[in-house]
Amino acid sequence: MAATQATPIDAYPLYWAECYGTSTFLPMSRDEMDQLGWDSCDIIIVTGDAYVDHPSFGMAIIGRLLEAQGFRVGIISQPDWQSAEPFKQLGEPNLFFGITAGNMDSMINRYTADRKIRSDDAYSPDDQGGLRPDRCSIVYSHRCREAYGNTPIVLGGIEASLRRIAHYDYWQDKIRRSILADAKADLLVFGNAERAIVEIAYQLANGEAINSIRDVRGTAYFIDDIRPDWTVIDSTSVDKPGRVEKHTNPYDYTGSENAESDSNAINNSNNRCAGEKSPSDKSGDKPVKIISKAERLQLQADIRAKTVIRLPAFNTVSNDPVAYAHANRILHLETNPGNARALVQHQGSRKLWLNPPAIPLSTEEMDFLFDRPYARVPHPVYNGAKIPAYEMIRFSVNIMRGCFGGCTFCSITEHEGRIIQSRSEDSIIKEIEEIRDTVPGFTGVISDLGGPTANMYRLACKSPEIESACRRPSCVYPGICSNLNTDHSPTIKLYQRARSLPGIKKILISSGLRYDLAVESPEYVKELVTHHVGGYLKIAPEHTEKRPLSKMMKPGIGSYDRFKELFDKYSKEAGKEQYLIPYFIAAHPGTTDEDMMELACWLKRNGFRADQVQNFYPSPMATATAMYHSGKNPLAKVKRESGDVPVAKSARQRKLHKAFLRYHDPANWPMLRDALRAMGREDLIGGSANHLIPAYQPRDSAYHSPRRKNSTPAHGDKKQRTKATKKTQASSRAAKKGHKKNTGNPAPAKGQILTQHTGLPPRQQS
Repeated sequence: MAATQATPIDAYPLYWAECYGTSTFLPMSRDEMDQLGWDSCDIIIVTGDAYVDHPSFGMAIIGRLLEAQGFRVGIISQPDWQSAEPFKQLGEPNLFFGITAGNMDSMINRYTADRKIRSDDAYSPDDQGGLRPDRCSIVYSHRCREAYGNTPIVLGGIEASLRRIAHYDYWQDKIRRSILADAKADLLVFGNAERAIVEIAYQLANGEAINSIRDVRGTAYFIDDIRPDWTVIDSTSVDKPGRVEKHTNPYDYTGSENAESDSNAINNSNNRCAGEKSPSDKSGDKPVKIISKAERLQLQADIRAKTVIRLPAFNTVSNDPVAYAHANRILHLETNPGNARALVQHQGSRKLWLNPPAIPLSTEEMDFLFDRPYARVPHPVYNGAKIPAYEMIRFSVNIMRGCFGGCTFCSITEHEGRIIQSRSEDSIIKEIEEIRDTVPGFTGVISDLGGPTANMYRLACKSPEIESACRRPSCVYPGICSNLNTDHSPTIKLYQRARSLPGIKKILISSGLRYDLAVESPEYVKELVTHHVGGYLKIAPEHTEKRPLSKMMKPGIGSYDRFKELFDKYSKEAGKEQYLIPYFIAAHPGTTDEDMMELACWLKRNGFRADQVQNFYPSPMATATAMYHSGKNPLAKVKRESGDVPVAKSARQRKLHKAFLRYHDPANWPMLRDALRAMGREDLIGGSANHLIPAYQPRDSAYHSPRRKNSTPAHGDKKQRTKATKKTQASSRAAKKGHKKNTGNPAPAKGQILTQHTGLPPRQQS
């Protein structure tokens, strides 16, 4: 394992090809290479996304970083995968092919949570679907191997990150091997790849063979045997909450000859006083050496550096869901770059080896990365075609990466890690000015200053030492850690400086807000609500009930209520009519029919109607996915005899949970009536406003299909919405043909129309 100190990404000696300078766009054809004077590319990135030269797109940020090191980088975007010929269009790269499915896992990109094929693709020109294959990284790797059999292949991107180990595949309903095995690639880079990919490029450029690169953090590869100087620990011995190592006695006996005996000395010395003999000491007194805290920490680091944890083998986790849940838990316990150990898993005749995660980027490195000469527009080859994902982030600025929320259904932590990596304020302001001055079509409105979350900018553990030893999966669940700095003043200062720039009319915040953190800083909520909300603000309570929330690692609905009080207060003080848009997930592991019923009742009481809803989507490697597959809870020590988690797997139950979120849709009433009667909750069926659904079914055929988008406008003035509401009520009276009872489903209060995220960039709401 490499040391926890890393070479800055801008500190390497430039490769000889830096004499060619930078290009307006990284080349996608031989003609473009000729114009740049290149006879070949050093590195070719093959991506499943359309090439947009913007720092929100993986191929651009990695390509520009490698260009800054002096390498000649070409892009093959969305090639026809039916043959190897399109993969030869830039010739053979001198160093390696870098393969990524794009900004999304290709299966999640193409299929809905109900396993239905999507007709669109937000990362393709004109939203066109079908331009990338299923399991994109595997197919591209095979074609590159066909094209140039001896060229090294490096997998990266979120698809590789989430499939780096034996993982549950929702689409086949089985455990698959590491994607590295199926792709037959040489090396896999997981997490944000900047640090690793630069190291790999330089090692290859210096003449090292790809199969000899074994010391780069954030990489996975196959080995035949574990080296004898490594200590192997079975995963069952570390499946305990708390620190990686116990606190050590400062009067440790030293002088042992290897790391293993040093480890035993540390463990045994905890119960001994200074000068006391070790039980194993047969030769008499040994000299006592007082070691400093720094020496003790270094000793622990040296031991970890030669320790590997053996996970249950692929064959075991394939046939035993409980073993799979256990392996998933260990994987997540070993993700802190400060204390993570290497992992190994037998997969067939070979062993998959995972180095510890890469060291997070410093602020200076983040600034260097985002200060590359991005064109900030799609490549001209698309001739002005609209790429929806680009249109969404066209005028937005990424200010940080990472998330310490630890939500079990989310892939951010698995990919970007829990440590927040923030840019400097000056770097962010410079990018805003660049957008203002250079991006076509800018109207003065920045659509977002954010990242994985809106309000984790510059938040971190108060103690680097505590941070490096911590194994908690979340800094904010079950409550906010006392060691977490929740000071939002740097974010407030950034917002104020950004909105005061000449030519900037509005700074909106569109990234998801962590409201349980926001309430710790009322000043932040006031700044946000007064200046940075465009009428609606999205937040994600995800549920109202304790049982599913505990499996999501989300705060209780009380945090939402406290935030809503502040939101309403400051909106009123600002003289603005603004509304919260809460998101909810149906059929998440840990959710029962009764939980969904209670959520529906909460929605009804608060006048909310969900227009678009989403069932839980089991993404590879997520903790919630392990719950879905195994019925066990990896948030605690996994036991066969306890810890069972209710899981909605059948199509009917998943449909029912979704129906509860759309309790107001007449098409769902027959199913809901049957469910409520089976649950003994007939008291929720009736004609008054206090009932969840009516006892009758409208005869009008219009009620037998889901309510269309915008049947009650979410935007527009009060008069317009009231008119639509009266029209709906009139239709209801006609459908009842004289029935005198109220449906109990009045139109929502003003602004209270919900939408639910889908995993793709949000569609434009009319």
